[in-house]
Order: sequence, then C-alpha cells, then structure tokens
Amino acid sequence: MASLYSPQSQAGVLSFYDAPSKGPRMNPKLVIAAVVIVAVMIILINHLIYY
Repeated sequence: MASLYSPQSQAGVLSFYDAPSKGPRMNPKLVIAAVVIVAVMIILINHLIYY
C-alpha cells in the first residue's frame, strides 16, 4: 500500500509555512506569555466578582 505522506507533499507544506509573509513577526514566547497573563486576569476578575 502506498504511503499517504510522500516527501514531495511534506516539502510543499514546509515551503508553505516558511514562505515570507507581510504580517507582523511575533516571538512565540511573547504570545504564550500574553495568553497566560490574560488567563490569569480573567481568573482573578472572576474570583473577585463571585467571592
């Protein structure tokens, strides 16, 4: 049986994600930190309102 994932298709996906874009460049650590901060703020606000 033939494999569903050939090296050509994997190379195409990699080149798609590696293609330069016009959007802003963001550090992944910054994005994760922002998500954690927002989640903590929501938990704190929820705790202050209901307790």
